[in-house]
Amino acid sequence: MPDKSLKKSLVYLIGAGPGDPGLITVKGRECLGRADVVIYDYLANDDLLRLARPDAELIYAGKVGGHHNREQWQINALIVEKALAGNVVARLKGGDPFVFGRGGEECEALVGANIPFEIVPGVTAGIGATAYAGIPLTHRGVTTSVAFVTGHEGHDKEVSQIDWQGLSVGNGTVVFYMGIKNLPQITANLVAHGRPPTTPVALIRWGTRPEQEVLIGTLADIAEKARRSGFKAPAVTVVGEVVELREQLRWFDNRPLFGKGILVTRAADQAGEFGAMLSTLGARVIECPTIAIVPPESWSELDTAIAELDRFDWTVFTSVNAVSFFFERLAAAGLDSRALGRCRVCAVGPKTAETLAPFGIRPDFIPDDYKGEGVVEAFRRLETAGKRILFPKGDRAREVIPQGLSALGAQVVAPVAYRNVTPDALPPGVIADLEARRVHCATFTSSSTVENLAAILGENRMLHLLEGVAIAAIGPITARSCRELGLEVHLEPREYTLSALTDEIADYFAHGR
Repeated sequence: MPDKSLKKSLVYLIGAGPGDPGLITVKGRECLGRADVVIYDYLANDDLLRLARPDAELIYAGKVGGHHNREQWQINALIVEKALAGNVVARLKGGDPFVFGRGGEECEALVGANIPFEIVPGVTAGIGATAYAGIPLTHRGVTTSVAFVTGHEGHDKEVSQIDWQGLSVGNGTVVFYMGIKNLPQITANLVAHGRPPTTPVALIRWGTRPEQEVLIGTLADIAEKARRSGFKAPAVTVVGEVVELREQLRWFDNRPLFGKGILVTRAADQAGEFGAMLSTLGARVIECPTIAIVPPESWSELDTAIAELDRFDWTVFTSVNAVSFFFERLAAAGLDSRALGRCRVCAVGPKTAETLAPFGIRPDFIPDDYKGEGVVEAFRRLETAGKRILFPKGDRAREVIPQGLSALGAQVVAPVAYRNVTPDALPPGVIADLEARRVHCATFTSSSTVENLAAILGENRMLHLLEGVAIAAIGPITARSCRELGLEVHLEPREYTLSALTDEIADYFAHGR
């Protein structure tokens, strides 16, 4: 932990953007990573908290049950208190701090306490949500002006400060924040001051998120449409002819997996790549790590094999984990990839081969079939008898490869390079999503992922929670493990890769299943 005595108090007011964690700025990420204390809002995506230091204090200052957890004056006092204690404080706010975010009030409190601060602007909802809805706020052929307006004025205001006349004259786009509750009054005021009742209107809820909802209407009927559909906050209201462009420019919420909750059961540090593939297609990715990848109980087997590396003819890598831990121990021994010398390298699968590239290794051989049986069959066509083969493996790896290669006359050394450990429990949010039936597809990329899920939940509970959920297995071995536990497998790609599994899931839902 950094020595606070060497630091000066500083507060960053960081705009978190409207929801998509990828919309935070580069500076926002950097400042968040420097903070000792992070005070965050209801509208700030929880995924952004992963950017904070592991030892940072996280304080929620948003809404609970629809009501403010703290009043604004209490939040101001909290920021000041934490900063005066010698902390670097990140105040993480949804959207932009200075656009209906009360950032100005928080800065005034900091000025009063003589605490230095920096403002890190963010993408405000009026810009981010409309862009993700396919609605340009300005368009040369439609309008050249836009106004951002609060749809919820303070209760202490007896007379509205909104210039309804100015907003209603002409064809400028108007974006109302926090206006769902007052939508009937907003539409009535605009019509009363001259805006045509036929003017298009869009309501955008949870803009930029996988659960984004868009409701289209006109000033004459949007309030009633919202009432009938139960349209809720948080949302922005867009008024203007630009709304009609959505039909042509829609790009975010018409992707093949939009609105689909996809459960990813890979290890926490390996879920990112697969999750990114699914997110690109619009999925709401629910990370459910059922495996923790940890070192073996002893490195002695692997270290001994590495010390004799010049005596091996082949090294067979069947996973990214095997590559990572092997080269970690190679470095620990003061060696690098040159130690492989004459030893040829077999990589099972394109991802394993790709992981070898940063170490300067281009595999001599990549079998066409990624199953253990396929690897053995591929070696059958090579001169295997009498060869020494190193096979760094996981502790739960099947014995197909070492036994098969031994049967071909090879001398196989198979040290455990890593272990698959079952977590004690699942993240609470995952259980909530399963119970609320917000999961449409569960993915399993190894037998361990499904076996561990059953171990954590219990087989009967797992079957109940996954009832009606599409089950996707990366290959036949994983699919067999799913079936042995009572699950029906709906998706199984011909090629056993994450890319192929992603394509299979997209195709499955594209056909309305």
